[in-house]
Amino acid sequence: MANKKKKIKYEDRSDVIDNEIRKNIPMVYYHVWDNYPYPKFNRKFYLSNDLVCTISKVTDDIVKTVAPEVDSIYLPHSVDMNIFKKLEGKDIEQYRKQNFGDRKLFFWNSRNARRKMSGSVIWWFSEFLEQVGKENACLLMHTDPKDLNGQDLEAIIQELGLTNGEVKFSTGRSTAEQVAALYNIADATICASDAEGFGLSCLESLACETPVIATMTGGLQEQVFDGKNYFGFGIKPSSKAIIGSQQVPYIYEDRICKEDFIRALNDIYYMSEKELSELGKECRKHVLKNYNPDVLLPKWDEIFTKLYNNSGSWEKRKYQTWTLKEVA
Repeated sequence: MANKKKKIKYEDRSDVIDNEIRKNIPMVYYHVWDNYPYPKFNRKFYLSNDLVCTISKVTDDIVKTVAPEVDSIYLPHSVDMNIFKKLEGKDIEQYRKQNFGDRKLFFWNSRNARRKMSGSVIWWFSEFLEQVGKENACLLMHTDPKDLNGQDLEAIIQELGLTNGEVKFSTGRSTAEQVAALYNIADATICASDAEGFGLSCLESLACETPVIATMTGGLQEQVFDGKNYFGFGIKPSSKAIIGSQQVPYIYEDRICKEDFIRALNDIYYMSEKELSELGKECRKHVLKNYNPDVLLPKWDEIFTKLYNNSGSWEKRKYQTWTLKEVA
């Protein structure tokens, strides 16, 4: 009787660079993924690393589920707390007064790109102004209104008749200090993306003691809500659509509805200065507790040192880039 042939299974890790690099030095992947369903098509990329550092809690759950045998650690973004902070002084007050008067000021600091919902934000803000009066609120957008990846925002404000200071654009390149000043003059920052791995403008705003209006998606949801308290207003998606491409076959796209967005604008609008100030202080406490650079930065040094000691590098590296598995 002839012996049965053993079937050898090779786990595909094509289109990755671990064969060229990982055999010599450990590889670390600083990774973010916007949303579910679990991207099983990413498994081969996760397997190609000695460690995956995940930027959001959503990403951390995804990596641990899709490739549980790969070491991973949750390590979110942070910001310079000496720059992004509450600014005091007459200069800030005068700048706001000169440019925006007594209007309630909403700030939007994102790229003018499709997933950022820039057109919807303006359109819905226009309906909000019909409720509170055009002279009583302003939307400041730090973005390129003519970005080829987004909508023609100037055409939208012309169409809606928002040409008397209701919507203003900040288009120049700015230093971190200048951007921090813009957060400081605002009453709230808007992050209405339908997909957002982390959302750095949200964290910068919170650090400046300016609450946010944010979609409860990706990394935004853990910034605006810590499981007990909200640091502004988190808007749950009213719909989820599976979208994708040839490279990303499937992923959820989270959309908020107009009514929920306008309700959040009203919630900010009718808050007193004292209420906004108290909420802002809680926002910064949240950042200091969960995104403090004094805590997170030393972790990088610890991670790389441990990886070097345990996994070796160059002549000390002993790693096999392929595996053979016997299956029945």
